[in-house]
Amino acid sequence: MPGIMPVHHLHLLLPFALPSAADAAIALHGLESAALDKLLARATLEERVIGEDFQRTLPHERWIARRFQAVTPADRRYADDAPLAPFMLLADGGTPGDASWACIEPVHVRIAHDHLVLIDPDTLGVHTEEARALLQTARPAIEDLGVTLQAPTPLRWYVSGDALGALAGASPLRATGRNIEIWLPHEARTGERSRAWMKLQNEVQMAWFEHPLNLERESRGLPAINSIWLHGQGTLRPVQSPFARVMSDAAATRGLALASGVQPSMPPESFDALVKNDGGEGATLVELNPFSAPFIEQDWARWNGALESLESAWFAPALQALSDGALGRLSLTLCGDTGSVTLSVTRADLRKFWRRRPVAALFIE
Repeated sequence: MPGIMPVHHLHLLLPFALPSAADAAIALHGLESAALDKLLARATLEERVIGEDFQRTLPHERWIARRFQAVTPADRRYADDAPLAPFMLLADGGTPGDASWACIEPVHVRIAHDHLVLIDPDTLGVHTEEARALLQTARPAIEDLGVTLQAPTPLRWYVSGDALGALAGASPLRATGRNIEIWLPHEARTGERSRAWMKLQNEVQMAWFEHPLNLERESRGLPAINSIWLHGQGTLRPVQSPFARVMSDAAATRGLALASGVQPSMPPESFDALVKNDGGEGATLVELNPFSAPFIEQDWARWNGALESLESAWFAPALQALSDGALGRLSLTLCGDTGSVTLSVTRADLRKFWRRRPVAALFIE
């Protein structure tokens, strides 16, 4: 068709698209997804990662870190490493250099009956002006620790310095909704709780306690921004991209692309929008993430609706393009909160009618 460029290999990365087996029946109830069903049934399973209950990183974070070779099997904590903070800093416009960086995000920690629970940071609705005011108040405590601070964006701050040590911190969405006790940063080598981080966290919490900004938020029925969360510590290292094009709004993915020499762009709204501009050799990675909030909140009706939207915008037209030969290969990486599966399907695979993998077979973690 005029104006339509062939896509040689499209790889869709879908965080939080893989419910547990226990939740899958509810999440998929009433879902009309004929295109996705056929794609999954005919596809070749390339990788299944079961994951573990107490891994501190998320499957899609580990996947992109491995694919860009930000971690390799030679790394000591390969199974759980996703040292993405320096790449996030690069994507946000900062300068990581060769120092070790960790990402800090302002969060709300809710007091439950006998423990503390982290709330999904994306649900807090923190405005730019609010974040800047909070940083201004927290900055003295951070800098008194003797660390370097970069804050190229209001909602993500980055710290570097020997005083922090080598910390293993959990991704915010990994700890969200859970008792934070086991997810707090600890020394990566000893497993002991980091005293330096605990001191900094306590000082920031005190500085923000009864802050006028928080009092104003609470008067509007919004949760106070009452703590900070650290994660992703690591050092910028040479990486390689297996993708010729990277389309994502995630800072970590965009930063890995930049570090590998690929200029990232925002994901298009649909497969049709992609093929109007895509072309050339190599693979295209598109990261789509409409699932994280409903997955974390276990709002399976909303999760179901997000999947239906992708069915019409991406899966059905991709299936048609495979059938027509306009798309050479489609790969899908579906992630949950512990595990992931990667599948790949070609035009020839679509003719393998005897492949009848039940979709439910994928939702096992």
